[in-house]
Amino acid sequence: MIICLDGLLSGKGLAALLAKVELARFRDGKATAGWSAKLVKNNLQLDAGDHHYPDIAGRIDAALRANEVFMLATLPRVLQPPIISRSEPGMFYGSHVDDALMGDPPARTDLSYTLFLSPPESYEGGELIIESAGGEQDYKLAAGAAVVYPSTYLHRVNPVRSGARLVAVGWVQSLVRDAARRELLFDLNRARLAVFAKIGKGEEFDLLSRACSNLLRSWSEL
Repeated sequence: MIICLDGLLSGKGLAALLAKVELARFRDGKATAGWSAKLVKNNLQLDAGDHHYPDIAGRIDAALRANEVFMLATLPRVLQPPIISRSEPGMFYGSHVDDALMGDPPARTDLSYTLFLSPPESYEGGELIIESAGGEQDYKLAAGAAVVYPSTYLHRVNPVRSGARLVAVGWVQSLVRDAARRELLFDLNRARLAVFAKIGKGEEFDLLSRACSNLLRSWSEL
């Protein structure tokens, strides 16, 4: 399941984040790539040791947790600190799959996200290409929008031809490991919210709530 989230950051919140990013120090992106990904990774990333990074990461974490659709779709147990990536003309990231375990202590990567921070008209190229059973799909979203996708998918970033592509990327360990079960819970929770919006807390809402709670109780990993 691939989900696009509009307006995860916007207005003053997005502007404040970008102002912090402009002050921060960047380094070669190969520093955090796995041994094989180093061969195809050509970008810059914000140095996690920079004193601006904790505030930047905190703002992104808060925006993700405040988004109801993101929370329902991912059911996060662990949100990895994001990487802020900058790609200038000629830079790219070739086809790769994200590492199965990341962080310290290690956490499983069930889902990946890319939060776009640059307006799409400010750079040429730089599309995120996600390869799934249905074929390839390209994503170049508005500033403040995000795409969430399974970490099991091969993906790449096309070369930037002009301008600069700025994104935040991160990973989620979900409470529910199995992708099909996660999608089923997502659909049931959306239906539960729709029923509540239409008729309030009645028998239908209570039955859906019971099903959601009991399935999560049965499938969650704690």
